[in-house]
Amino acid sequence: MSWKKFSGEPIRQPLIEEVGNAIAREYNLGNKLKVCIGTDSQVKGAITDFATVIAFVREKKGGFMYIHQDKTPIKMSIKERMLAEVQRSIETAYALCDLLDRYQVELEVHADINTNPMFKSNQALHEAMGYILSMGFVFKAKPEAFASSACANKVVQ
Repeated sequence: MSWKKFSGEPIRQPLIEEVGNAIAREYNLGNKLKVCIGTDSQVKGAITDFATVIAFVREKKGGFMYIHQDKTPIKMSIKERMLAEVQRSIETAYALCDLLDRYQVELEVHADINTNPMFKSNQALHEAMGYILSMGFVFKAKPEAFASSACANKVVQ
């Protein structure tokens, strides 16, 4: 899985090392961090473009993020696509959770799913919430899910 910085610069070392170095650097600067992981997707013709972000939020000092993009030709219903987004976020959170626990960094998993039943994405809300919570992660949906609905959204637009 290839990741890049927001600037587009590719990450050349394993993600776990990059994240560990970033946390150590931020802690040495005296910054308190929270990590929010989210995925968004966009259907473009016969291809679905997914973007997963790891957003590092510095308490009162902005933040930075890492991005992974992948595409699939598999046609999915809106509910399948929402759950595929959640799956990508959970895989990333699971890969990083031990490291984040070691540094006592708060972790949230954000789902680009609307809590308003008037929106199609709401079909997947209960399954996504159950999946994320059952894995032991903090769950956020729209409008609080900025990692997916703002950060990842900018990548797939």
